[in-house]
Amino acid sequence: MTIEWRYTVEQGLGILSVSGYLGPDAVHRFAGAIGWVVGRESGPVIVDLTELRSWSAEGQTAITDAARRLAAADRGLELAAIPADGSLVPDADCPPIPVHSDLAGALAAHSARHDESPEGRHEWRTTGWPTAERAGE
Repeated sequence: MTIEWRYTVEQGLGILSVSGYLGPDAVHRFAGAIGWVVGRESGPVIVDLTELRSWSAEGQTAITDAARRLAAADRGLELAAIPADGSLVPDADCPPIPVHSDLAGALAAHSARHDESPEGRHEWRTTGWPTAERAGE
């Protein structure tokens, strides 16, 4: 079992949406998505876990590794809608990871901290991510 991901840039903010199960088999794919994100844009990244069914200890470690990797690129990581079956407990050397109850809350918190004008919307995704056309089939 693996994950699908979609990366959207909206109002100068990166949003990496992840669906599926972030377990041992998906950690490599998640790390690849983070690598892809690090190579694009700038600024903070919200990892939206709304569509994530669950995560394992390895998946949680992948999140904290992503926070370190983004911090090394002078970018922050925030989480939205963590799975109900677990909480994220990063180790002491991990940069702070703000956690929001949902994506709307994360976007609102970011807007409250940064008065930015919209810069348009861009999106990239894995081929398995549902599209509007496929959702209506």
